[in-house]
Amino acid sequence: MKTILRIPQLLLCSLFVSITSAAEWQVLFDGSSLDGWKHAEENQKSARIENGVLVLNGERCHLFWVGDDGKASFQNFEAEIVFQTEKNANSGLFFHTRWQAEDWPAYGLECQINATHEDERKTGSIYGVQDVKQPGHKDGEWVTIKLRVEGNQVKVWLNGKLHNEWTQTAAHTWKKKRIDSGTFALQAHDPESIVKIKSMKVKPLP
Repeated sequence: MKTILRIPQLLLCSLFVSITSAAEWQVLFDGSSLDGWKHAEENQKSARIENGVLVLNGERCHLFWVGDDGKASFQNFEAEIVFQTEKNANSGLFFHTRWQAEDWPAYGLECQINATHEDERKTGSIYGVQDVKQPGHKDGEWVTIKLRVEGNQVKVWLNGKLHNEWTQTAAHTWKKKRIDSGTFALQAHDPESIVKIKSMKVKPLP
């Protein structure tokens, strides 16, 4: 006699949604390698793995996510990054940017990482367009930023709490630094700045 296991339709739907949602996240960094990342040509040792974390420290350098095919690009997405700052650290998560050999990224926007650096734009600022003056965290602690870009809106959560939001309007006329499409970059700012990245993942949105 066969035993037929009947799973309620609602439970099947919940399992399917959970599995699908989990599969949507793409791990960009898990502490094991920099596969899929591409350094700028300047000061490449400023972005390096030490003891299972990505250390951003040294003369200016940017590390770009290019993916397996070198053509990574995102438009609407959620991204999560777990990081830790030391005193006077300054870094940032660039989005909608593109690889370049040197200098500060010309394209895209930057979600600032800065608790105690002299720059008044603190963690969670959308640099230069919607800045915040309170970092919402302390140096030496692990912090999770969730960045969501959908349509013409950017939202930033810090440890699960909404920290900043900005809507790009027709009044925003900057041609390069704007919501558009592109990839991510992580910033090594200067030799006095030390930022550690434990993990990073992204989930494309429709």
